Amino acid sequence: MVQVKLFDYEHEKDLEWAVNRFLKNIDENDLIDIKYHIAAMKEDEDEQIYCFSAMIIYRD
Repeated sequence: MVQVKLFDYEHEKDLEWAVNRFLKNIDENDLIDIKYHIAAMKEDEDEQIYCFSAMIIYRD
């Protein structure tokens, strides 16, 4: 069965850590794809918010 796992963090290092931790628990042959996305939103004149997200598609 094909499954997805979604991750969403404000800091890229947090996303990297979470994705690597998840990947340690699945067989490399079950990995289908990883989709990566960055969004940036302006909160006010001096601050910008970032959203780093990933979707892992794998066989369970």
